[in-house]
Amino acid sequence: GRGLMSKPKLCMFDEPSFGLAPMLVLEVFQIIQSLREQGITILLIEQNVRHTLEIADRGYVLENGRIALEGESKKLLKEELIRKAYLGL
Repeated sequence: GRGLMSKPKLCMFDEPSFGLAPMLVLEVFQIIQSLREQGITILLIEQNVRHTLEIADRGYVLENGRIALEGESKKLLKEELIRKAYLGL
């Protein structure tokens, strides 16, 4: 949209998948990934942990307003705490 016409260096998204049908969630994440590939820095606040960590470079897990866990997204996807608490694995 109009916000992208100014060629931003940073885009912030707060729960972009909230309330969307699963098909639309995938589309939203594909668009965010596309923006990332164009060199735009993305700040994404999202409860959909799996999709978020799959497209992110880094991740931060907040508990009670504090950073409880942080690191490279690919490593966080393998973290046992994340897998149990947020991915249901």
